[in-house]
Amino acid sequence: MDKIDHITVATNGINMHVAIIGTGPTILFLHGFPELWYSWRYQLLSLSSLGYRCIAPDLRGFGDTDAPSSMNDYTGLHVVGDLVGLLDALEIEQVFLVGHDWGTLIAWYFCLFRPDRIRALVSTSVAFSPRNQQLKPMEGLRAMFGDDYYICRFQEPIETYEEFAGADTATLLRTIFTARDPNPPCLPKGIEYKALRDLPCRLPSWLSEEDINYYATKFNQKGFTGGLNYYRSINLTWELMAPWTGVGIRVPVKFIVGDLDTAYHLPGVKEYIANGGFKKDVPLLQEVVIMEGVGHFINQEKAGEVSRHIHEFIKKVLTSDQKQEPASPCSACVACN
Repeated sequence: MDKIDHITVATNGINMHVAIIGTGPTILFLHGFPELWYSWRYQLLSLSSLGYRCIAPDLRGFGDTDAPSSMNDYTGLHVVGDLVGLLDALEIEQVFLVGHDWGTLIAWYFCLFRPDRIRALVSTSVAFSPRNQQLKPMEGLRAMFGDDYYICRFQEPIETYEEFAGADTATLLRTIFTARDPNPPCLPKGIEYKALRDLPCRLPSWLSEEDINYYATKFNQKGFTGGLNYYRSINLTWELMAPWTGVGIRVPVKFIVGDLDTAYHLPGVKEYIANGGFKKDVPLLQEVVIMEGVGHFINQEKAGEVSRHIHEFIKKVLTSDQKQEPASPCSACVACN
């Protein structure tokens, strides 16, 4: 881990903390909630050793990156703007993009807004979801799951913040990271997060106390409000994305998900992936990988396999690029022209 450099980049009105290692084609990794750049620690080390420049920022509101106070500053357009500014600051024209959880949602937005900056995407956990212009996202979620669904509960900033703040951060993170129930998470009102400190929680082999302590230290410093604001901006992002209604993803894509991931078990998702809807909206979708017995935090739980899938896909794309490059003209052709 001491081989990873850490820099601060000014972008889009904020200061962004970035972990960076390696040289070669650039891979940009985007984390989810409640995660940090650290969620990609395994991929940073393994893929940089294979000849890639690996970059993993703390997204706005997380870790050592600035956290604007207004929840309206956390739309998909804001976060993609941060990333475009990051690439400009580092003088990077195009990247291979990898996302997980909220990082995958941001990655889909990035591909919609600025496909010129994305060479290809590896999406984990969350499939593309085309914009429904007839129904706001939160209305759909409430109708489907009720007010106790965790995303609906996260819309209540004061109550949710106080409940999170009352919990032991390390134990709360242990509980979230080790969850294996693929059913939609519901948080009935009155739940006491702070009571989680009394629950036994054995860590799996892929997650250490050192890892938990790193996450907990950063969230104790920053709080959870920035991360929760992504959920609270869902409807605003939907409103601002009206110009992209009906637009598909036009970059090569590989999708990886665990069969115990709650995102895979949302109503209609399996059918969308299996019956052609996903391929229709993402016409350059090249591969779908479903890992058996794997939960939501797939990039950490199956770090080696995920790194291998990323590497194989990038090699495939790079090989395809080389085959499509026009041959250099011979000297006679140059002379004739």
